[in-house]
Amino acid sequence: MAKKSMLNREAQRQKLAARYAVKRAQLRVILSDVNAEFDDKMKASVELSKLPRDSSVCRQVRRCSITGRPKGVYRKFALGRNKLRQLAMSGEIPGLRKASW
Repeated sequence: MAKKSMLNREAQRQKLAARYAVKRAQLRVILSDVNAEFDDKMKASVELSKLPRDSSVCRQVRRCSITGRPKGVYRKFALGRNKLRQLAMSGEIPGLRKASW
């Protein structure tokens, strides 16, 4: 089981990313605009850098929904490799079974 502080930190990152998503998108549009003035792009860049780091979506870590493990997580199931294997062997994940050929 992951530490509660790590799980809380991830929850905080998700909240910040949701709160600043619109503002971040607007600033990125200005930065990617070919016809925008240089001064406007510089202002947008400064504003973007002033936003909290954890408000960026790429700072979020995908974690196992059961244990909170940060590594070895399958996106499709949102489970860590250990729990995925355990649940698959007990038949609790529909349609998933161990390969044999």
